[in-house]
Amino acid sequence: MSSQPEVRSGSTLVLAVLASGQFLMTLDSSVMNVSMATVAQDVGTTITGIQTAITLYTLVMASLMITGGKVGTILGRRRAFGVGLVIYGIGSFTTGLAPNLAVLLVGWSLLEGIGAALIMPAIVSLVAANFAPERRSAAYGLVAAAGASAVAVGPLLGGAVTTFASWRYVFFGEVVLVVLILLVLRRIEDVPPHRVHLDLVGSALSVLGLGSVVYGVLRSSEWGWVRAEPGAPAVLGLSPVIWLLVAGSLVLYAFMRWQSALVSKGRGMDPGADAAVVSIPMLLMGLGLGALASQLGAITVSSVPDSQSAEVGGVQNTATNLGASLGTALIGSILIATLTTSVVAGIEDNSDIPPSVQQQATTELASGVPFLSTTQLRAGLDEAGVDPSTTEALVAVNADARLEGLRAAFAVTALLAIAALFGTGRLPRRSVGTPPP
Repeated sequence: MSSQPEVRSGSTLVLAVLASGQFLMTLDSSVMNVSMATVAQDVGTTITGIQTAITLYTLVMASLMITGGKVGTILGRRRAFGVGLVIYGIGSFTTGLAPNLAVLLVGWSLLEGIGAALIMPAIVSLVAANFAPERRSAAYGLVAAAGASAVAVGPLLGGAVTTFASWRYVFFGEVVLVVLILLVLRRIEDVPPHRVHLDLVGSALSVLGLGSVVYGVLRSSEWGWVRAEPGAPAVLGLSPVIWLLVAGSLVLYAFMRWQSALVSKGRGMDPGADAAVVSIPMLLMGLGLGALASQLGAITVSSVPDSQSAEVGGVQNTATNLGASLGTALIGSILIATLTTSVVAGIEDNSDIPPSVQQQATTELASGVPFLSTTQLRAGLDEAGVDPSTTEALVAVNADARLEGLRAAFAVTALLAIAALFGTGRLPRRSVGTPPP
């Protein structure tokens, strides 16, 4: 087994490369949100046609993400990153030349979606391969910030380029950025490939299941969640969205059962799980955040007259920053509170821990327990001179408490996301002043 990577002398370049890749993944949708009318006119389609392209891009990227991660394991992460960049660059070049909607769909929705499905999982692994453990959190934060900055830069860039030149230059610029990244790609430390086999059945099930769910959610504003909107298609008297969600959920259940039959170890959060267990959930959450961020500007601006767009933009940014701060504080406090309660209770109930240690720990940890890894805790206990048997008991208590805290934090996050769905019915379906169809 290879040792953990040391800090590389070219870590700044590596971080710039990976952050640039993340920036590319988010830029398109945010640019298109402010350029839809111009793009629709140039390629001879309607706003609905451009919205369809945005929907299909998200759909292709989301449905192929799990398979893209598996392909990266087979090819090696750096090679998968490079192949994804090539596909993405070809898609950007095709989009920049697109004379009609069909070519736009092939270049942007299909090729760029496939490229993104290979690039995004590879970025996660390449950060781990190029940065020592103590620097990874900062590296991941900067890479995520690059994607977030694309959400902010995209509308400004799209508006300026569309006004003074052409939206096509954005995609040609992406091709230039792809070429620059490819030229320095060898400076990145690779994650070597593994001799594993691509599960075709599992890949098909994941694509069908995720595709159905994502497509249903994306069309819910037009078709309705359960009852079909006026003029929208209906299946057995109900909106197609509910049928897509049900069908997708059943396929995903079949996918999980199929995976359970292939492996002896459980796909959930248990004491034997490693960091890989959260990779797919984090990717899905990232996709959800990206889809939300890319559409947020269009939705908020559509809810007020153009004369108030500046004010609503300020309110949107204020709410976004406030929500991010409050959400982080809320989930973090739930995590620490659950962790503290579980650790204290675990120490008090563990007969392998001496009473003197129980009393001292209960007193000192009542104000809060830090979130420590097993390695960090074991090192601290060794320095404090705690005997080996007590150390092992405390490490076991801490491991169980960490899992309880993470489960509670994820559960509250999921409940907040579900609660937010009940407010989506009040979102505007068309811009203010647009005549009804």
